[in-house]
Amino acid sequence: MELYIYLLASLFSVLNPIGTVPIFVGLTNDYTKKERSRVALLTSVNVFIILVISYFIGQYLLTFFGITINALRIAGGIIITNSGFSLLNKNFSKSRGINKEVEEDIQNRNEIALTPLAIPMLAGPGSISLLIAYYQDHHTTLDMVIAVLSILTVAGLIAIVLNSAHYLSRILGSSGIVAISRIVGFLTIAIGIQYIISSTLSIIRGI
Repeated sequence: MELYIYLLASLFSVLNPIGTVPIFVGLTNDYTKKERSRVALLTSVNVFIILVISYFIGQYLLTFFGITINALRIAGGIIITNSGFSLLNKNFSKSRGINKEVEEDIQNRNEIALTPLAIPMLAGPGSISLLIAYYQDHHTTLDMVIAVLSILTVAGLIAIVLNSAHYLSRILGSSGIVAISRIVGFLTIAIGIQYIISSTLSIIRGI
């Protein structure tokens, strides 16, 4: 149970669906309630698939490219910490993680559940590296079941948050969403720094 709660909390902090609320509201402003629900559901399904694939095949990618787990953890820790600082300083926007070409493409199509919502806004490098690092230390059958259940729970929470995005936006307002995002940002920074510290200590012990 402790492992489940740890991974669930870590993934939720890194994915930060609350911070995606204003982005979701902006992108689906002209959608009907049914269309918004469909996009929210598809986004959560896409996030689940992306994270599960990352969890199970990530280690093979590391082996193929000759990347050590400590290098991944440090890189992931830097990315996670940077994401946390962005949330803490309110440096997220409607185009977070999207270049101009992708942003223009979004305006010309209806399907936004995969890109940009699922990836890169939710399932980004931080969450993917977190899962790969987790697999290195926890890869028994029980650990795998716990990981999949944690990812499934997070995907469910994402669906709930996005389904309630327009309601939350009206109730909390911009200041409320920013306040929550800053709290999540602080936790995300702590997770990233912990990854860097653990990896550095591991390297020092190996010398």
